[in-house]
Amino acid sequence: SNSENLSMSTADNKQLILNFYAAGARGDMDACFDMLSDDVTWTNIGNTRFSGSYKGKQALLEQLLGPLFGQLKAGIASEIERLTAEGDIVVAQTSGTAETHDGTPYNNTYCQVIRVHEGKIAEVKEYFDTALVDAVFGSE
Repeated sequence: SNSENLSMSTADNKQLILNFYAAGARGDMDACFDMLSDDVTWTNIGNTRFSGSYKGKQALLEQLLGPLFGQLKAGIASEIERLTAEGDIVVAQTSGTAETHDGTPYNNTYCQVIRVHEGKIAEVKEYFDTALVDAVFGSE
């Protein structure tokens, strides 16, 4: 039946996001990028230096991930607190632990609303503590 197919795809979508975070946790960025659609859109809310919409893997890497991870000792260790899925949407509530090169902690909490399309992450809208980003990294 249709409802069975829906619940299976919902489980598949949740598994994709679990795999994505697991790859990130072990520092396997290639695996992470394989799970993104080529035309992925990643949007960070707010008016921080890392806010805005990044379209495509290249822009995401060069304009967001490069500048952000360049400020950090060892990336961001994420812990998933809750994954909720309905249809093609997975919502991940996570907490991150990180440290800048000068030893300042950057421990943010996140809510990512993720749209999955054909087994890949097609769209991410990320909510986080914007005041913390400004405090740690400075405003634009």
